[in-house]
Amino acid sequence: MTRLINKALTLFAVTALPLAHGSVANAQVSGIATANPTVAIARAKAFSTAYAQIGTQYKSFFDQIETRNKTLNGLRAQLDTDNNKQLTQEELDAAVRAKNPVLQTIQTEEAEIQKLQTPAIKAQMFAVESIFREYSNAQQQVVADKKIGVILNPDAFLYAPEAANVTNAITAALDKRVPSVSITPPADWQPQRATVSLHQQLQQLLVASARSQAAQQQQPPAAQPASR
Repeated sequence: MTRLINKALTLFAVTALPLAHGSVANAQVSGIATANPTVAIARAKAFSTAYAQIGTQYKSFFDQIETRNKTLNGLRAQLDTDNNKQLTQEELDAAVRAKNPVLQTIQTEEAEIQKLQTPAIKAQMFAVESIFREYSNAQQQVVADKKIGVILNPDAFLYAPEAANVTNAITAALDKRVPSVSITPPADWQPQRATVSLHQQLQQLLVASARSQAAQQQQPPAAQPASR
């Protein structure tokens, strides 16, 4: 299971950014609805609160990670022989053939970063697993309330009206069922395989959300019409 946690280290976010909510659906279409479990959990209050708490509790770790990442980037730049700010496989292979000592230093830095990330990653996974444990019950509640016969993943539809999307309704049910979760796993706790996969999906969603918000902030303000 340690290997599964290590896979998650490549997608690491400190805090959960707020994800935009669409309008809550009032009705499904012909008993068929759509929902995105990852988005439903990411919008849950317990999720954002847990990630914020983890960001505070492990702040000193994150500061060290940021410093080491800067060092790591500088080391990798030393292997970028054509100075195009992209380290290619060919450049790595050349460094290996030359037995460049920078490679060992990079491995050491990467190992230290992984060691610093692991406690926060486990805390995130523990919180995610606690929320996910209630997902099925929350979904069933929405199914009963809205008299839904089938719920499909959004990818299964070529087209579906907004009224068919019950993701926000499931989030609302989750908020009632699990308003908060612990971020302190037992010493011997290990995440389930499904938890590791869900955690990676959530990290990807958070990264995409952060990039989208950053892009919006960088857009120039709309030109004001000239006064007459």
